[in-house]
Amino acid sequence: MEQSPIIDRLENKLKYFPVAVGFAQVFGLFVLIIVGVWMGHFLGGFAWDGSNLQFNLHPLCMVFGLIFLYSDAIMVYRVFRNDNKKTIKLVHAGIHLLILAFVIVGLLAVFGFHNAKNIPNMYTLHSWIGLTAVLLFCLQFFFGFITFLLPGLAMEYRKFYMPIHVFFGLAIFGMSVTAALTGATEKLFFETLTGNVTERLDYKNLPTQGVLVNCMGLGILLLAGLVLFIVVNPNYKRTVVEEDDRIPLQ
Repeated sequence: MEQSPIIDRLENKLKYFPVAVGFAQVFGLFVLIIVGVWMGHFLGGFAWDGSNLQFNLHPLCMVFGLIFLYSDAIMVYRVFRNDNKKTIKLVHAGIHLLILAFVIVGLLAVFGFHNAKNIPNMYTLHSWIGLTAVLLFCLQFFFGFITFLLPGLAMEYRKFYMPIHVFFGLAIFGMSVTAALTGATEKLFFETLTGNVTERLDYKNLPTQGVLVNCMGLGILLLAGLVLFIVVNPNYKRTVVEEDDRIPLQ
């Protein structure tokens, strides 16, 4: 039986969609593995005792939350483009709650480490960018919850807020990527300055640790690029179904 021209056009539009999503997941896992190896192997592991090992939880949690999980939260409406929107809203919100949990642990880890070592808080560009991203993420989650999840808000207000919500979602993701890159660079340079001369990281000669972290940075950028490609590509937009315009979550 001959296939419908409509189906042919749809398949052509989505031709590279599974590849893009697949590579986004690969790069995300690649980044997570590198962070785990960096903190767990090169920098000694993890603990909750105010030592450097407590700090190591900070990059792991923040990258897992605001890079890996956040990229999935952004793509969820594209990946499940034909599914019930009410269900996707709950998945989207659930991922955000998980992100918030990792962010809280990550912040407690770094502030606890700084306080235990009498290191000043919030003096670097990385910390300013990172905390701004976290605060905007919390506001984004709050306003998204009351706008799209709580019942009773008129549809015209939801439609008005939607492009704002999408914009800030991508902007916060971009700030999270920037915070991750500046944080990784900052940590590497701290490793070149701390300890005795024989223990310091010789970053300029590309030691294994330096190469690994550089690869992590490239992985983050590639992940971010794929997420943006998937989200802004009009061919990958969610298929609008009749029920979408009348779904109060209740």
